Amino acid sequence: MTTQQTVSTFGAVGDVGPNWVDDVLLAGDGDQLAFSHPQPVRRAELAELVALRRQALVAAGLRPGGAAALWLAPSLAYVANLLATWQLGAQAILLDHRLTRFEIDRALARLSPQVVVSASASVGGFRIFHEVSDTVTGYSDRPAETDHAVIQLSSGSTGPSKIIGRTAADLVTEIGRYTRIDGVPRAGERIILLPSVVHVLGLVGGLLYGLQAGVTLTPPERLTGDSILDAIDSAESPATVLGVPFHINLLNSVAGARRPAAFKRMTTGGELVPPSVVAAFTDRYGVPLGNMYGMTEVGVIATDLYGQHRPALQPAPGIQLEDVDGELRIARERSPYLGDPVPDRWADGWLRTKDAGRVDPDTGLVTILGRLDSQVTIGGLQVDLAEVETELNLQPGVAAAVVLFDGSVTAYLELADGTELAAVEAGLAQRLAGYKLPRRYQPLSRFPRTTTGKLLRNKDALREAAAAAQ
Repeated sequence: MTTQQTVSTFGAVGDVGPNWVDDVLLAGDGDQLAFSHPQPVRRAELAELVALRRQALVAAGLRPGGAAALWLAPSLAYVANLLATWQLGAQAILLDHRLTRFEIDRALARLSPQVVVSASASVGGFRIFHEVSDTVTGYSDRPAETDHAVIQLSSGSTGPSKIIGRTAADLVTEIGRYTRIDGVPRAGERIILLPSVVHVLGLVGGLLYGLQAGVTLTPPERLTGDSILDAIDSAESPATVLGVPFHINLLNSVAGARRPAAFKRMTTGGELVPPSVVAAFTDRYGVPLGNMYGMTEVGVIATDLYGQHRPALQPAPGIQLEDVDGELRIARERSPYLGDPVPDRWADGWLRTKDAGRVDPDTGLVTILGRLDSQVTIGGLQVDLAEVETELNLQPGVAAAVVLFDGSVTAYLELADGTELAAVEAGLAQRLAGYKLPRRYQPLSRFPRTTTGKLLRNKDALREAAAAAQ
């Protein structure tokens, strides 16, 4: 088979000094607000919190070249410990506070950090940022296995989590990538921060970019549509809401016709947003709904912050993309995965995304077509489940959909109020050949999601959600 390849190249990568936290993240006017919730914190105050946490980490045994595991809910304590770890020249292992004790113990045994930072009391409730008192305990005397600045676990939306490492240069390069994207918040503006800062979108696109750019981070008091609007209304400076498609539904569900004057735009990462959801949002709020595509391994890859190219996106500055036999690949000098080599994901300087997609040779725009492993054979005919899922999401009244092969082609879907399943089936039958159509439709009252807000594609979880809906 002849390999067809289209390449789009933007930008380059630079070097990072040992004081990158102070030079990139904590520099600037100390009187400027870094966070406006849960309490106002100015940049100088944040630097003092970081210094205090640095002392506690050293006292517990963290050394340059070591690693600190942060098992904390998003909070000022999390931010201070993260920056303090990096200031010490140590590696930060980010563990979602919603993981079970079993999952945490397994991760700690695998990565063997010198210290573990955890909450002294459990947290709960529908909050974005939590009030957390942290405890630092020693764990081992081993140095970190790699020179990565941060270790993260992938979201696990399509399979077991992978252990992913990124260097300080990776992070600073991605921050620089954000500064060159048209439509991102600028100094003096605000980010209404909804995604977890433990995961890549909230971590780099929210926390780190916000600190570098002089943008005030404003997590809402609670994870509700009204609370998000309250956060936008809390100041007159322009506000960009950063989230995932789940958060669009929260805003679309708010009663009344409230339109905050400071609302500038909303930007989401994650799965493609159905057109009906986009239309409901833009009609309701009159601001652009932008889209981003990224991976834990790389960060932001492509964007469309003005909603002009939907469903296509513009590759972010510094990203080199190619499509090979219908798969998107991204240039990376080294594998981002810890442990044994992963040849089916990285080889010869290219990271395989396992996403089907294409790069337009004329415009450079990239279109994501779904997971590459979505091809199945039905009665001797090839069916692309990603195509079926895309067309299903285009149907009026479909709020979210996942199409899997579960003995037969099965569509799990969440419908807007007043939408009849029969109408969705009839509309889909007009767009797809009969052999491609789902044999089973499983309406859900609410989709199960990963900790990062992505639609969960695990068959057992979807079956359980369908049974609960029935």
